[in-house]
Amino acid sequence: MRVAVVQMNVTGDRDANLARALQLIEQAARRGAQLVVLPEYVTFLGEIERFADVAETIPGPTAETLAAYARQHKIYLHAGSLIERSPVAGRFYNTSLVFDPQGALIAVYRKVHLFDVDLPGLLGTHESQVIVSGDTLCLARLPELVLGLSICFDLRFPEMYRRMALAGAEAFAIPAAFMRVTGRAQHWEILLRARAIENHAYVLAAAQCGQDAARHWHYGNSMIIGPWGEILAAAPEEGECVLIAEVDRTLVQRRRSEMPVLRLQRPDVYATLGTYQAL
Repeated sequence: MRVAVVQMNVTGDRDANLARALQLIEQAARRGAQLVVLPEYVTFLGEIERFADVAETIPGPTAETLAAYARQHKIYLHAGSLIERSPVAGRFYNTSLVFDPQGALIAVYRKVHLFDVDLPGLLGTHESQVIVSGDTLCLARLPELVLGLSICFDLRFPEMYRRMALAGAEAFAIPAAFMRVTGRAQHWEILLRARAIENHAYVLAAAQCGQDAARHWHYGNSMIIGPWGEILAAAPEEGECVLIAEVDRTLVQRRRSEMPVLRLQRPDVYATLGTYQAL
C-alpha cells in the first residue's frame, strides 16, 4: 500500500488552511497514494480564545469536504485532527477522522492524552483548558492495513500503542503539532522510532511546521517509519511537503514472528510490582 504523510504550516485562517490541505491531498493522490494522513489541528492552529469560532460538528462542513475529496480521489483519508464541538460549554474535542474511498466515515478518535506541560523558561501550555479528553482507543481496519489512531502528545504513552498492537494494529497514525523546543531535543524522532520498534509497526507521523497564529514554533520533521525502526521518508524542519512510502503488512508479520515481543510479554509478572515474597 502506498501511503502519504502531509506536513503543513497551519495558521489562523481556517478557509486558507483547508484549501491548502486539499491541494496537498491532490498532490499525494497524483503520486499514487492510497492512504493520506494530515497533521493535527489541520484547519486552525492559534489562540485558544478562537477555538469557539472555528469549532465544528461532525458531520459538518469540513468533514463533508474531506469526505468528498476521499471519494473523488478514491483514497483512504486520515484528516489529521479537527476542533470538534463538545457538550461541555467552552471546551472542545481534538478529533481525528478516517474516510474510505467512497467517502464514508469509518473511524473517529478523540485525543486521550492532553498536552499540559510547564517547562520553565521554555514552554508552558495547558490543552485541557479548552479540550475535553477522549476516553476510547480506536482502530481503522483497512483491507491492506490495520491502523491505530493517536494524536501528538499520545506519543509519550507507550501503553496505548502496545494495547493497539495487541488488538491488531499494524501501523500507527500520529498527526501532530510537536513543539520545536522538544523536537530539537530529539524527543520526536526517538519516540516515533521507539513506538515502531517496540511494536514492530509502521509509524505515519504527519506534523506541523513553522510558526502558528499564536506564535508557537513547531518542529516539522514528519516521518514514515518501518517496523524495524527504519526511517522510510523524512521531511525537514521547515516547509510544507508530502512524503510517500510503501508499506507492507507482511513485513510487520515477519518482524513480529522473528522477535515476538507481543507474545513474550508478561503482564502477569508486571502486576506483581510492590509485592514481596519471603524466601
